[in-house]
Amino acid sequence: MQYWLIKSDPETYSFEQMKKDKRTFWDGVRNYAARNHLRSMKKGDLCFFYESMRGEPAIRGVVKVVKEHYQDPTTTEDWSCVDVEFVEGWKTPVTLKEIKANKKLSQMALVRLARLSVQPVREDEWEEILRMKEKK
Repeated sequence: MQYWLIKSDPETYSFEQMKKDKRTFWDGVRNYAARNHLRSMKKGDLCFFYESMRGEPAIRGVVKVVKEHYQDPTTTEDWSCVDVEFVEGWKTPVTLKEIKANKKLSQMALVRLARLSVQPVREDEWEEILRMKEKK
């Protein structure tokens, strides 16, 4: 299993909407590196759901890849999407500020490549963020 982080602006698609929908396709990615990450996702992979704009940017919960990459239906160009399903929401999110303050996460893509909308998360980073969530 691999781990990922997917970003959305709440005005575009919020975590609250994800919780209501239970399942959606993750479309609209128009960056080649992010597209390649989408194409690397496998059914069963877990993703942090990160909201980037409302209030304080933060990881708000977890979704799971339930359908591997296919043609993004919002374009005829060579872009991909995946289907994701709601797993869990967090009562207290883990903020970007907290992530940046954690030395164990200094090499995380979210810290180094902040604008990338789909990014890999190493297993040790995944576990550290879960530890941070549990401490709240």
